[in-house]
Amino acid sequence: MSAPISNVRPDPDKVLVDIVDYVLNYRVDSTLALETARNCLIDTLGCGLEALSYPACTKLMGPIVPGTIVPNGAKVPGTQFQLDPVQAAFNIGAMIRWLDFNDTWLAAEWGHPSDNLGGILATADWLSRNAIASGKKALTMKDVLIAMIKAHEIQGCIALENSFNKVGLDHVLLVKLASTAVVGQMIGLTRDELINAVSLAFVDGHSLRTYRHAPNTGSRKSWAAGDATSRAVRLALIAKTGEMGYPSVLTAKTWGFYDVLFKGNEFKFQRPYGSYVMENVLFKISFPAEFHSQTAVEAAMTLHGKLKAAGKSVEDIKKITIRTHEAAIRIIDKKGPLNNPADRDHCIQYMIAVPLIHGRLTAADYEDSIAQDPRIDVLRAKMECVEDPQYTKDYHDPEKRSIANALTVEFNDGSTLDEIAVEYPIGHKRRRADGIPLLVEKFRTNLARRFPQKQQQAILAVSLDQAKLEAMPVNEYVDLYVI
Repeated sequence: MSAPISNVRPDPDKVLVDIVDYVLNYRVDSTLALETARNCLIDTLGCGLEALSYPACTKLMGPIVPGTIVPNGAKVPGTQFQLDPVQAAFNIGAMIRWLDFNDTWLAAEWGHPSDNLGGILATADWLSRNAIASGKKALTMKDVLIAMIKAHEIQGCIALENSFNKVGLDHVLLVKLASTAVVGQMIGLTRDELINAVSLAFVDGHSLRTYRHAPNTGSRKSWAAGDATSRAVRLALIAKTGEMGYPSVLTAKTWGFYDVLFKGNEFKFQRPYGSYVMENVLFKISFPAEFHSQTAVEAAMTLHGKLKAAGKSVEDIKKITIRTHEAAIRIIDKKGPLNNPADRDHCIQYMIAVPLIHGRLTAADYEDSIAQDPRIDVLRAKMECVEDPQYTKDYHDPEKRSIANALTVEFNDGSTLDEIAVEYPIGHKRRRADGIPLLVEKFRTNLARRFPQKQQQAILAVSLDQAKLEAMPVNEYVDLYVI
């Protein structure tokens, strides 16, 4: 006869407690983290503004019930929408991620920590507008930057040693978790309520990676993070009502997250929560491409010039060898037909072929009008990915965190071009001095897509000044982006 199952309610899992205590108690005093968060903010919003040029993105936006306007609701930058914070978080999160051009974190798990801005900015704006309406003080943009730093840290530190993709789960699980924690703090949850909220995020349903991989790659990968960050706002609001949590959501035998979804393994941690992730985050500056390919695209751009100098064309190429790291092979090494833009921006061969042919790679280059060029698939068929174990090792080394790729071109006449190797992309911490001016220029370009000159200048005057931005009320900053 089996022993009865104990119904004694356990203490909360340590993972939950550590997240909550970090969010409630950690004081952000890193100047580098705050400056990087400001750059992250403008880059992330700029990515969203560019996405508003794509009907496939904008058709998903707006209120659930057309025409709904929420008094004192959160405004969606670049639009006229004013929504409840849950739907606003979805809108902002979807536009941020649509073009795969916002920041990246690569480790055992990868992801895009600025995806959390959807929930953070929507909640902060909603809270601020209601505070002003009640005669109280609004949150400041420094509050937003601090929330971004903490969301980055939660998502990134868990990702360092724990691979969700290897068990088939999508990295937006970590967006939902991090957003729940920081949004819960913003709306004033008590410590116990915040533990409940974080447990609800873990016990929730989680996205499969199906939509990121052949043969099902599709556009859900562009709105999955918006869905995750908006769900986080909803869960935090549910917890605020006093709704109970589930203290052993991770460790409960048979029914907990570890046993059900993580093959019985517990999370491992490399470092305590601080401000490491924001300080070391990777920016996508030059190319809207899956991050494991960024250095390959940079190398392809160099080779485009060398082809011209050698008097060669892409038709003269016999073979291209891509020396790369294991994660790139697992995620973006693709053969066969590519069915849509979401498929193409996750194919390393496509992302090399376009710059070799055209000397560029833009978001528009994933559309059908460019993809129908027969030279692209001919070139793709001539490419081979080969893992370099040292590249894979350096990719995981916390002191390096490189994302290296190297390209060698062999011609039909037997001649070759010298291998072009790029270890660190322009958006890497090691190349910040080169990268930040280009990041600012990217922001200027994206502002010009949406706003008249006077409005662009008003946004830039605050966004490029750390002290002015930190002091500005959230609602006033968001109002700068209203059409």
